[in-house]
Amino acid sequence: MKAVRVKTVWFRKGAARTPAELASVLASTLWRLAEKLVDNMSRADYDIVTPARGFRIIAEVLALGLHLCDRWAFGRLDDERRSALVQAIGARLADTMESNAPGTRQDFIEMINRRGADYAEFAIPDSGAGFPVLRYLAAQIREAMQEHDQHWVMDQVMDVEMPELLGTLKKTFDGLIPPPAVH
Repeated sequence: MKAVRVKTVWFRKGAARTPAELASVLASTLWRLAEKLVDNMSRADYDIVTPARGFRIIAEVLALGLHLCDRWAFGRLDDERRSALVQAIGARLADTMESNAPGTRQDFIEMINRRGADYAEFAIPDSGAGFPVLRYLAAQIREAMQEHDQHWVMDQVMDVEMPELLGTLKKTFDGLIPPPAVH
């Protein structure tokens, strides 16, 4: 599979970026990564024949990605900028979901809020998402799949799809909002 090209640095160095600018890049990257995951699963012969199933899988991946961006922003941005960033990413993702699947905006927002509360219960390492988080995501995706795909989809999500997706998302985030220097 061809890798998703992502923005990891700004061309204009030194200029302060607004939460909206950061959110635009992060939401776009996250959306493209989630679409690629669905495409990869379809190519691996998972039955994603309905747009509704594809968008549900995308929504689950976006919810985790948004939560991870919030976790990674903690300690890098003050509370006000972090809150503005997370809200802007969420709004941008909701807009994108609505433009691709009209009539889903409110349901999507409610779902990412529920998942945010769920993911808040997990310990998440700085590097990304640990086994329990990936298992939870995979279980949510499993529920969206037809019965004949439910047996193997968790392995596909946890072991094949998410490591690359999370690595790319983390690289993008770290490039846009570098972690504090460790002394």
